[in-house]
Amino acid sequence: SSFQVYIIEVSVGNHQWTVKHRYSDFHDLHEKLVSEKKIDKNLLPPKKIIGKNSKSLVEKRQKELEVYLQTLLVKFPVTAPKVLSHFLHFHLYVS
Repeated sequence: SSFQVYIIEVSVGNHQWTVKHRYSDFHDLHEKLVSEKKIDKNLLPPKKIIGKNSKSLVEKRQKELEVYLQTLLVKFPVTAPKVLSHFLHFHLYVS
């Protein structure tokens, strides 16, 4: 079965890079943040089944996931939770 990989632009301060994740990776991250950091469980865009690989839906979800990550970065301005830092590959980009 095919699956969609989302390429998301991340920017922190003067640093900008992209991360590539499947929706299921975002879902796993979100579950951990909801349980560990008590973030709003409705923050993550919902999983949609019908037409999930249509170009317009993929583009819409990609934008929603970018907003999701930016929202998380605003919520944790000083120190991102380890699970989020790992997801965003901070160890590769921010020294």
